Amino acid sequence: MPLTAIRPHIKPTLLLAYPVVLSQLGHIMVSVCDSIMVGQTGTVPLAAVSLGVSVSTVVMVFGLGLSMSITPLVATADGQRDIPRIGQLLTNGVALCTVAGLVLAAFGLIVPDLLRYLNQPAEVVRLAAPWVRVLFASMIPLMIFQGFKQFAEGLGLTRQAMFLSIMANVVNALLCYALIFGHWGAPRMGMMGAAWATLIARVLMAALMAVYVLRAGRLKPYREAAGSWLTVSSGTMRRLLGLGMPIGVQMMFEMGAFSFSAIMIGWLGATALAAHQIAINVASVTYMAASGIAAAATIRVGNQRGLGSAHNTRQAGLTAYLLAFLFMSTMGLLLIMGRHFVPTLYNHDPAVLAQAATLLLVAALFQVSDGLQVVGLGALRGLEDVKVPSVVALLAYWAIALPLGYGLGFGLKMGATGVWIGLLTGLSLVAGVLLWRFRRLSAFAVNQQIAVAR
Repeated sequence: MPLTAIRPHIKPTLLLAYPVVLSQLGHIMVSVCDSIMVGQTGTVPLAAVSLGVSVSTVVMVFGLGLSMSITPLVATADGQRDIPRIGQLLTNGVALCTVAGLVLAAFGLIVPDLLRYLNQPAEVVRLAAPWVRVLFASMIPLMIFQGFKQFAEGLGLTRQAMFLSIMANVVNALLCYALIFGHWGAPRMGMMGAAWATLIARVLMAALMAVYVLRAGRLKPYREAAGSWLTVSSGTMRRLLGLGMPIGVQMMFEMGAFSFSAIMIGWLGATALAAHQIAINVASVTYMAASGIAAAATIRVGNQRGLGSAHNTRQAGLTAYLLAFLFMSTMGLLLIMGRHFVPTLYNHDPAVLAQAATLLLVAALFQVSDGLQVVGLGALRGLEDVKVPSVVALLAYWAIALPLGYGLGFGLKMGATGVWIGLLTGLSLVAGVLLWRFRRLSAFAVNQQIAVAR
């Protein structure tokens, strides 16, 4: 791929990506902040947070996947200058996300009671159950935020969510400090303080993002085209669900594999689970940055597709691939160099620190695969190709990665490291297949357009 072919796409992709990267980092830094502060209270509370995050995230990412259907549809409609269509996507997208948030929050009524069946340490389950209930309640404002955010991102307006995420992250950090440790006159709530801080921060994010979309002058044409908020278009809703459901399922398969890996590691005890939480928390930071590039790929690919340029559609996707490869390769090197220092920010148990350092070495190895697979998903969403990636994720993670991880971790007695090597294998397979699929689909579109021109 010659540099001259992708050079025109680098700057537009970076301009779209960097606010999304910072916005995504704002999301994950909430979890990082929670883990670091809770980790100071002991190994068992940190393990409880790991269990709670593992279970709740599987449900949460399905909702996030549903919301991601809004962005490529808006981007394509924007490329076609179809204002009425964009207005419909605004009202229907926010309605879908709100209902999804209510449904996801309802799971918080039953999931805590199911934790005891996962064969985790009893003291970990006892602390995790109430934490999970509060975290599930926060999915309502999170999904409302997502509805407005994904709409704005489809129009290329990515900086607003970035500023809000950074602000909410600051609020969460201050609330965590106050509520976990009982500072500034606040009650000393321990790890529960982190859950309540997350809920409050997400309510603030949802409210401010809604105010922006409903008040911004540049979005007035779309609000006027939307008409009544009570009017739901069955055709538009079917299109959102048809695109969003496979994305949500694919994300559930991927995150479910990581969550089940955490459950398997929990069978090894609280120390191993705490080490896993540190390593996965650090790896999530770099993943969220790569997912920002993936979001830019969705917008750029969808927009160029709407403009009818197959060549630029292909180059936009390949540019995102190159940027992700360079970024994640750098992050992998940094993780290798910092694998002994970074865990000390979370906990001081020597056994936890030693295991976390080993897991971070594996995490450094799967950085490139992780970045390429998430960008592949983003680029394919821009092409509205979502069903095949779901099947790929199911087979790679659940038919290969998890059985391999179990065999290595428990059959060959490699412990948590073996489980993570299984995840590395699954990520690498998904990355390779999705790259092949994007290149194949985009090349076919280019060749077809050339044939028509002749």
